[in-house]
Amino acid sequence: MMHITFYWCNKVTLLFDFWRTDSWSSYALALLACFIVSVFYQYMEDRHQRFKILSSKSKKNYPPSSSNAAVNTPLLYSFPTVGSVWNSARFATAILFGINSAIGYMLMLAIMSFNGGVFVAVVLGLSIGYLLFRTGKEDVVVVDNPCACA
Repeated sequence: MMHITFYWCNKVTLLFDFWRTDSWSSYALALLACFIVSVFYQYMEDRHQRFKILSSKSKKNYPPSSSNAAVNTPLLYSFPTVGSVWNSARFATAILFGINSAIGYMLMLAIMSFNGGVFVAVVLGLSIGYLLFRTGKEDVVVVDNPCACA
């Protein structure tokens, strides 16, 4: 039976038919797995942000110098060449984005089991992972303005 409200019980089916809990020990292991995956999600998000910073450092995006740049900018850009955007840091960022998206959607689907324990385990795991791995350095904004126009 699928629940549409939160329930507090040790019997839950998570993500797959074979992942069913029927005892307190199997329920505790399932909650521990949800907690660990949630912490890992925050770790992967931190890695993704760091690779994104690395890939953005390799290319410089300077604003166009002419005042008619908005008018002359094409509406559709051509496909990037091999040397311009396809470096290893950008490729790693794309892979980490895909893995992190998959983990995030799996956590969302686990929460959609509407089991209260699963919800608490995922939220606690995300919070602890944020505390451990997301150090707040992503809030720092660096402005690079090479043309100091007055």
